[in-house]
Amino acid sequence: MQYLVRNIIIPLSDMTPENEWKLIRMASSKHMGISERDIRDLRIVRESIDARKKNELACVYSVLASIDGHIRTAKNIQLFQPLQVPSVPAAAPTTRPVIIGAGPCGLFCAFELAERGFLPIIVERGEEIEKRTQSVKAFWTKGILNPESNVQFGEGGAGTFSDGKLTTRINDPRCTRVLEIFHACGAPEEILYKARPHIGTDVLKNIMVALRKKLTDKGAEFLFSTRMDSLLVKNDRVRGVKLSDGREIDTPAVVLAIGHSARDTFAGLCRQGIQMQQKPFSVGVRIEHLQEWINEAQYGKVRHFKLGAADYQLYEHLGERTAYSFCMCPGGIVVAAASEENSIVTNGMSYHARNGINANSAYVVSVSPSDFGGVHPLAGMEYQRRLERSCYKKTEGKGAPVQKLSDFLNDVPSRKPGTVKPSYTGETVFTSLSDILPSYVVSGIKQSLPAFERKLKGFMHPDALLTAIETRTSSPVRMMRNDLFQSVSMGGLFPAGEGAGYAGGIVSAAVDGIRVAEQVARKFASEDGGKTI
Repeated sequence: MQYLVRNIIIPLSDMTPENEWKLIRMASSKHMGISERDIRDLRIVRESIDARKKNELACVYSVLASIDGHIRTAKNIQLFQPLQVPSVPAAAPTTRPVIIGAGPCGLFCAFELAERGFLPIIVERGEEIEKRTQSVKAFWTKGILNPESNVQFGEGGAGTFSDGKLTTRINDPRCTRVLEIFHACGAPEEILYKARPHIGTDVLKNIMVALRKKLTDKGAEFLFSTRMDSLLVKNDRVRGVKLSDGREIDTPAVVLAIGHSARDTFAGLCRQGIQMQQKPFSVGVRIEHLQEWINEAQYGKVRHFKLGAADYQLYEHLGERTAYSFCMCPGGIVVAAASEENSIVTNGMSYHARNGINANSAYVVSVSPSDFGGVHPLAGMEYQRRLERSCYKKTEGKGAPVQKLSDFLNDVPSRKPGTVKPSYTGETVFTSLSDILPSYVVSGIKQSLPAFERKLKGFMHPDALLTAIETRTSSPVRMMRNDLFQSVSMGGLFPAGEGAGYAGGIVSAAVDGIRVAEQVARKFASEDGGKTI
């Protein structure tokens, strides 16, 4: 029998690399009230750090134990019952749905379809990861932007140049499948059980190459550096797509996995009558501290092999708005993430080792349609664009505007950095951010700072550094879809993932891609009499 045993607590002071597994096994048998000899197999399914008491840090485990016979269940001991993922129909090999976008949503949608005999075509406006990396490097080092292939567009999506976080708030059995596919493509085994798994941009790039090979081996086809220019429609149903090179592809199923920054595609879809609506998102800055400050705030003076670079997650409700940290990158850098000329956009990125000097996070305040200045479905998109261009104009295009936190609080421009030096991948200009950010964002940051300081000592360090502007926190629109995941405006069109407003982050986008793939398969099965597998 298999039992899930939770809340196994082992003090870090007792643990060494040599005895870790022995302690887990001993504690597991004690929890179950059996001898260690009775455990046939033991596997960690979750591992986290309890840092609530800085002088009593501990690892907390959940394990899956295989034993002979039965034991009495209790609050933290339960008979293991695997979560079930719905079965989906198989397909004839000639069926070729088209997926627009090769981010997590599009790739995992394609993988799920290919697993069931489909031969999906993935259309990606950006480049494959090897070429894309060079385009991004040219932007960061020389200021040469490729509007079609950059931090936002290209194989792997925007998450490729991030921390590669695999945390999610959704509770869906498909999350496990996403992690297993990442692991099969080269991600470290620890992502299967760490409470806060991450891959890192360096490892994630290699995973994208491996995932592409798995897909092409299954018959999927990639069209890189190719943009979808319009949908082909007949009788209010999609019949195919027209591409930027003039080609037309006939298909009865198109998945829109376009990401949150495909503004020209949003506009084109809106012109074609695809129903969408404004969606709230958040706006702010990246804030940088020394990573050692965050480590001490979270772990005290303890140094241990189980403790990596510390992270944090903070939020404070401010009436109708919320200020919060987002996409925190331990040991990471702030990156230039624009996808349009004459604009400044920031994001955060970490390598797998998370061994950089600084820690950074988005520090943002929620904004809503009432802030956008219009009722058009794309008013939020234009609001983002105005802020990004204003940021560029503030420094006359000479770099991203930065300001020390103490100067920001005192409403005086910064002239030079303090202890924290900017890690931004382009040029920076010390200035004042208060006339770049909307007044309600400025006040939201200032009002929430004392609360953040109470939760994380040192957060208000006067030398903490702010870099503007963070606008791409999520999609500014939601494309309306029905219970079959098809557009309410057009049959056979499947809006999906973060760009369509149904996900936020790598795992939730991938899960939505899988869910959409299941619906695409069901659509073909109902029309073609396919079988279920």
